[in-house]
Amino acid sequence: MLQPQLVIGSFTVGDSFFTLFTFALLLVLIRIFAWKPLMNVMKEREEHIASEIDSAEESRAQAENLLTEQREVLKQARIESQTMIENAKQLGEKEREEIIKAARLESDRLKEEAKTEIVREKEDAISALREQVGSLSVLIASKVIEKNLDEKAQNDLIQDYIERLGDDK
Repeated sequence: MLQPQLVIGSFTVGDSFFTLFTFALLLVLIRIFAWKPLMNVMKEREEHIASEIDSAEESRAQAENLLTEQREVLKQARIESQTMIENAKQLGEKEREEIIKAARLESDRLKEEAKTEIVREKEDAISALREQVGSLSVLIASKVIEKNLDEKAQNDLIQDYIERLGDDK
């Protein structure tokens, strides 16, 4: 026997229930076979991303610490190099002053030696001049004795010997 079917438009009520039942069954199957594995994959992905973010944060913190340490090391190196430069300048200045002092002492010593040499040479020259004057005086005296000259001839003779003395030098 045929049962009467309720028809609404081109659909029947039985078809609607069957479609609704099939759709509900499909949702249950999707939830069992697809939704849970998909959610598990999404949860794993979320955990992986969270661990990567944590790892990146740790790396960033380590990098900041290293950067701070490197800046401190660089600062210390600059301070040390500045200290070394200052020490080198002071040492150079000290050595320059010592060299100048030694040069002045040497200059003073050389001046004293030169003065002493000049005095000795002067005394030698005076001594040699005295000897020549003495010998000339003796020579003039002997010539004067040999020649009994008048005063003018005597003066001419003295002038002649003095000129000869100047020519010998």
